[in-house]
Amino acid sequence: MTGGTTTERPQLYEILDERFRTGKCHVGDSTLETLHADCRWAEGPLYVPAGRYVVWSDIPNDRMLRWDEATGAIGVFRSPAGHPNGNTLDCQGRLVTCEQGNRRVTRTEHDGSVTVLADRFEGRRLNSPNDAAVRSDGTIYFSDPDFGITTDYEGHAAQSEIGACNVYRLDPDGGGIRLVADGFRGPNGLVLSPDESRLYVSDSRANHIRVFDVYEDGSLADAGVFVACAPGLGNFDNIRFDTAGRLWAAAMDGGVHCYDPDGTLLGRLLVPTPVANIRFGGPKRNRMFLAADTTLYSLVMGVTGLPPLPGRHPVRPAGGVH
Repeated sequence: MTGGTTTERPQLYEILDERFRTGKCHVGDSTLETLHADCRWAEGPLYVPAGRYVVWSDIPNDRMLRWDEATGAIGVFRSPAGHPNGNTLDCQGRLVTCEQGNRRVTRTEHDGSVTVLADRFEGRRLNSPNDAAVRSDGTIYFSDPDFGITTDYEGHAAQSEIGACNVYRLDPDGGGIRLVADGFRGPNGLVLSPDESRLYVSDSRANHIRVFDVYEDGSLADAGVFVACAPGLGNFDNIRFDTAGRLWAAAMDGGVHCYDPDGTLLGRLLVPTPVANIRFGGPKRNRMFLAADTTLYSLVMGVTGLPPLPGRHPVRPAGGVH
């Protein structure tokens, strides 16, 4: 391992279904590596292949941090940073950030300048964008709960101008912001399926993961609840796919859950602190980075994560719900 310390736990992998074993989901490091443990609330880890570094958010401290894979060095990437949460890359490798405090979605250009992609819907300020997913044609989907405006801890206390917590779409042609999914209590992590035919969205307050069919024009159709978190196993937050189509879900006090495409809970990673956000990275994409409470952990695994831009958008005709 490069730098850091290890956190011991009597059991890291919990096997609940034999497919967790046969899929090699339990193969990998026997301990978590602690990369940094001095955050107030860590979120949004993103591995940037071109620079071999991880950037992540420390929301209450209003900063983004950077861990260098080659040296293990830790530094401040940006501060102040608008109380950032989720981070991802667009098709040109530019950083897309959901800024809870500034109530906007931004893109960091290659020269370091910041472009505002969305801050209002129909003239009203967004609540507090949380997480974003980019389709291979450049379409950006993002969740907009009210977590950053309920108190001053992760943003700035304010009233919602929209009056609801939704999922929106930004078209690659500059066509503006569109409402694509509603009816959420607290939309949080979201991710496209490996073939981009479906969008999965966790609803933290409802404690389930909803799934939507994705159409050619970027519109969505509600396909129901994919899975609900079992009582006592935490609350869903961020979600990611591996290349075998298994969905990995950060479940706060429940660690990280691994679901088969059929919705079966195959197993869990038992993490000693609440896990908010996960991301696969490293040269082989088999290193999971976990933002958990005050700490950024990593775990080299026997599974490979889905690339940032998973596939090609489907050929479903246009005509979703929104």
